Amino acid sequence: MRLFRALAFPCLLLGLVLPAQAAQQDRTATYDPILDAVVARYHLPGIALGVIEHGQVVYIGTRGETIAGSGHKITPRTLFKIASNSKAMTTALLGRLVDQGKLHWNDPVTKYLPDFRMHDPWVTKNMRVADLLTHSSGLPEGGGDLMLWPQPNAFTRADIIHGLRYIKPGYSFRSKYQYDNLLYVVAGEVAAAAGGTPYETLMHREVFQPLGLDRCQVGRWNRDAVGDVAEPHYRDGTRNIPMREDGPVIPAITSAPAGGIRCDLDDMLSWARNWLAPTPAQLQWLSAKQRRILQAPHMLIPVSTQRREWDHSHIMAYGFGWRMADVDGHWTVWHTGTLAGMYSELMLLPDRQSGFVFLINGEAESARTVLGEVLLKHFTAPGDARGVAWYADALARADKQATTRAAAPDTSAARPVAPVALAAWTGRYRDPWLGEMLLCPNHGRVHFAVAKSPRLNGDLMQLGNRDLVRWTDRSVAPDAWLDFHPAQDGHPATLSMAKVDPLGDFSSDYEDLHFTRTGDCP
Repeated sequence: MRLFRALAFPCLLLGLVLPAQAAQQDRTATYDPILDAVVARYHLPGIALGVIEHGQVVYIGTRGETIAGSGHKITPRTLFKIASNSKAMTTALLGRLVDQGKLHWNDPVTKYLPDFRMHDPWVTKNMRVADLLTHSSGLPEGGGDLMLWPQPNAFTRADIIHGLRYIKPGYSFRSKYQYDNLLYVVAGEVAAAAGGTPYETLMHREVFQPLGLDRCQVGRWNRDAVGDVAEPHYRDGTRNIPMREDGPVIPAITSAPAGGIRCDLDDMLSWARNWLAPTPAQLQWLSAKQRRILQAPHMLIPVSTQRREWDHSHIMAYGFGWRMADVDGHWTVWHTGTLAGMYSELMLLPDRQSGFVFLINGEAESARTVLGEVLLKHFTAPGDARGVAWYADALARADKQATTRAAAPDTSAARPVAPVALAAWTGRYRDPWLGEMLLCPNHGRVHFAVAKSPRLNGDLMQLGNRDLVRWTDRSVAPDAWLDFHPAQDGHPATLSMAKVDPLGDFSSDYEDLHFTRTGDCP
């Protein structure tokens, strides 16, 4: 009898434990190969992935290092820049203030920011708080982003509010979707005005602390005191090279409401579960009404051919800080984040209380697309046999076709412009929103330098009969054509710019710049 009991008790325990172990092993067997295949295909320096099923975290996987070659492994507590996934946190903060009666979605922006102006006075008068959040203001895609990036720069939020009035619209107000970042910075200032304290303080008090997002950071903080921070990387041949590494103190940045928050995987999974399976306390934190408003379609987004073919999507829209679409008959709510050397994605399937989030500290635009698609198919089309290799190959073919259609010219033959050849055009210039720029001789070359954005500097080069500026920091932005226009009818000479690579990042919005010559070089 004693022997029976001794044997039976472990068996009883095994009967209790094995189903959970089996389920965990099954999920590991599902997600590990996907993660490993993406890391191998795209040579990622580091990644953290978490998956939620039916409201519970069922998988966490990390690979790589915080800094390539450092030996410091990525963990679920490693901080990443979440980039534009910050937008949903900003809109949640606004939703909190609406619940508290401190503002209303239909309030005019000028009620909180009397100096706010758009290019069109009618738009200024009619711009509501809600209009700041749906990318339908009339601003051209990425309009004014050069006041945010590259960092560091000296532009303040007051500069952005003032500069908006000079950016000409690219389309009529509320007529279509064109992604912008500046108005989320304005939205952060609306929150600060309504809440009576700076945006960063509000974010900690109203979002991070109530939800227990203890590792999320915004504003000024100490890198070493917080610890375990991933740095961005760029790809150089076969190597991942750290770029724009943090100093001991991370400063507050102007772009925080649009894309300046950092979080770790654990906190991002807590953030996601708050939307998928909120607790009673979380429903007190933000009402069901505001949750519905934030994740409801407010502005239609054109559905791409790729999305129709891959996902059988019929509709895509933007809410307040969230995108949404039908995928294989399932409703999805998500956002991505993109900064130089940092990529992220948060995907929710609300009807299934499921989703995933991943954070990457390297060049990963294609990796993000492929990983997001394969993980999504696990939920929406479990019978889909197409894996990482199939989607990666299909995406590579599509990218090659797009590049062929709009190929950037080969600029390897460009040569430095001699100061004497450009003597008629050198001098001081000013753009209404980017500010002062010097185009002046420097060590036998002509140098372009923006006063408030120190990384926007480089030498002028000539290619054929055209001039371009080649940025000193090659990670900054696409190179830009310069086109000079002579003085006429009593008006001074002017300078316009355009991307050398027509497929270059829309945040390098050179086309919105209109420099006027104001004087000679110092």
